[in-house]
Amino acid sequence: MTATSEERENVPKQKTHRGAAKRLKVTGTGKVRHMKAWRGHNRHKKSASRWRRVAGEATLTGGDAKRARRLLGR
Repeated sequence: MTATSEERENVPKQKTHRGAAKRLKVTGTGKVRHMKAWRGHNRHKKSASRWRRVAGEATLTGGDAKRARRLLGR
C-alpha cells in the first residue's frame, strides 16, 4: 500500500535534539566532535598537565557517534 501525497503531508517532521545540537557538531567528513569534560570550574585546583589533557575537542566513536548523529537528525 503506497501513501498518497495527502498522507505524506501529515507525517510530522523529525526535530533536532536541541541539547545535543548545543554540545556536538558534525565535521565535513561526518565525524562528531565534542568538548572534553572536567572544564567547568575550579581551574586553579587542576594541575597544568591535567588542564592540557582536557583542553580542546575530541571525536565520538562507535555507538556514541551513531546515537549522536541520530539526535542531530543525520
